[in-house]
Amino acid sequence: MIDHVYISVSDPVRSLAFYTAALKPLGWQEFLKYDSTSGPSSVPDLWGLISEGGNSIWLRQRTAGETGFYLGLAAEEQATVDAAYVAALQAGGRDDGPPAMRTYFSDGYYAANVIDLDDNRLEFVHKSWIPKAGA
Repeated sequence: MIDHVYISVSDPVRSLAFYTAALKPLGWQEFLKYDSTSGPSSVPDLWGLISEGGNSIWLRQRTAGETGFYLGLAAEEQATVDAAYVAALQAGGRDDGPPAMRTYFSDGYYAANVIDLDDNRLEFVHKSWIPKAGA
């Protein structure tokens, strides 16, 4: 299941207004702004939108040479995050952050990050507050 997507844009504030208006009929709304000063330097400021189902889109300032694609994929448990990370590296991906708690986002946020063969970024994430399917 897709958990979240980052979209790199030239003007996050302008794009937030666009996406908020364009996605409102689909049940999306402005969520929050993540201030990068509370986390590591590799995580930029983020402007969020959230769906009625809890999926999120995060807008970020585009940097030179960036592909602009970042996909967060939900895992039902931490072991699944670990397995996906190892599988991605074995398939030729590059490390972009080993499996670990990311408490600068939220308590119970466990994730691993990889870069694919074309420099797109993937995040495998388990959020402890989201119940397992069928639970």
